[in-house]
Amino acid sequence: MPEVIFNGTEGRLEGRYNHAKQDSAPVALLLHPHPQHGGTMNHKVVFALYQAFQRRGFSVLRFNFRGVGRSQGQFDNGQGELSDAASALDWMQSYNPNASACWIGGYSFGAWIGMQLMMRRPEISGFISVSPPASQHDFTFLAPCPASGLIVHGGADDLVPVAAVNKLARKLASQKNITIDYRVIDDCDHFYGSSMDDLIGHVDDYLDKAMAEAA
Repeated sequence: MPEVIFNGTEGRLEGRYNHAKQDSAPVALLLHPHPQHGGTMNHKVVFALYQAFQRRGFSVLRFNFRGVGRSQGQFDNGQGELSDAASALDWMQSYNPNASACWIGGYSFGAWIGMQLMMRRPEISGFISVSPPASQHDFTFLAPCPASGLIVHGGADDLVPVAAVNKLARKLASQKNITIDYRVIDDCDHFYGSSMDDLIGHVDDYLDKAMAEAA
């Protein structure tokens, strides 16, 4: 799991990268929760997503947004962080020019950034969105949603009410040629304290099905 440093628009960005053995392996970019609330690339949810993709032979990158860890720059309310994510994807694609697919994954704030990046990068073919902050940020940019994916949320989330994510999932699922697999974990809050096994079970199940369909 080598440490990598690559250039963003506001300076160097710090990441951890696993390069797949196969030349045509798919790639996945993982985005962490809110930088001003302790979010880093080492958050347990982000790390678990990273491992889930790595186990399936992906080239995988997770990184710190600007101003986090050894990444240069300052928090920019989402706009700069979206630019950071684009720079990260550019860097990973430069090492994987023959990638067979491109996935984005994010948790909370990272899910919001990831779904914005998906709108701007047509090569992204799948997503995993964990606890998207649908009550705090506007997701109307997903019109239409360009790719199918998985949304997982906690039924007892008191930071992002499940009703807001229910509404988002219904809206996305109603679009043509898009399949949204929406899973709610009962008695789970925003932080997945005792629900990590449930979360990863859903992620593993979804990725196994998606990989089988793509084969």
